[in-house]
Amino acid sequence: MTFSPEWRTGTAVALAGQMYESRDFGAMPVLADALQDAGCDSADILNHCRGPGPHVRGCWVIDLVLEKG
Repeated sequence: MTFSPEWRTGTAVALAGQMYESRDFGAMPVLADALQDAGCDSADILNHCRGPGPHVRGCWVIDLVLEKG
């Protein structure tokens, strides 16, 4: 999976960080919108964020945005 550094906007990083810390992943669809606004066209990433989950700490998309792992 290629994750473009340009997709790590302040908004995307802030959303991912907030979800990571709070363990409340209700903003995943908003993260998808932020990533798409930044130019992300990865169906895997966008569909995952907009999917029903369950989303958990350690989510691969959150980890990519936060450069964890």
